[in-house]
Amino acid sequence: MSRIGKMPVKVPKGVNITAEGTTVTVKGPKGELKKTFHPDLAIKIENGDVIVSRPSDEKLHKSLHGLTRTLIANMIEGVTSGYSKTLEIAGVGYKAESRPYGLQFALGFSHPIEYRAPAGIKLTAPNPTTVQVEGADKEIVGQVAAEIRSLRPPEPYKGKGIKYTGEVVRRKAGKAGGKT
Repeated sequence: MSRIGKMPVKVPKGVNITAEGTTVTVKGPKGELKKTFHPDLAIKIENGDVIVSRPSDEKLHKSLHGLTRTLIANMIEGVTSGYSKTLEIAGVGYKAESRPYGLQFALGFSHPIEYRAPAGIKLTAPNPTTVQVEGADKEIVGQVAAEIRSLRPPEPYKGKGIKYTGEVVRRKAGKAGGKT
């Protein structure tokens, strides 16, 4: 039995969860999330807990068991407290500015880059070198942060670019200097 899959997911106060077949809908103070899971797995809501059970010990069912339980737990956490990722911008003249549609970046290109926030995601720039990505869906928050980072990934020589807070960029030595 899956160690993670067999644990019930507690539903906190203020969260409404419904399971219709394989579709789970979670509503909370931070929003509403809806996801459809594999049809073989059974999802039940009993006494304020969500229980995921699998029909057999096949490899596919075993792998989906823990995954489904974790995805439901992430949905519940997302609508209660939300998810957040912070990115840092390093480089001379590199900056981000908040706009009504999302963010505008100056990243050393000949033109500014406009990034439009998808539905359910809040993008802020508390200062010109920091970007905050917030939302209820963990998947979309991570994807948006990865897309923003891919606009100008950190380079290994001077460390210029966009990186996650806490990410360590491996630095390389430059050219070995001078003539001999």
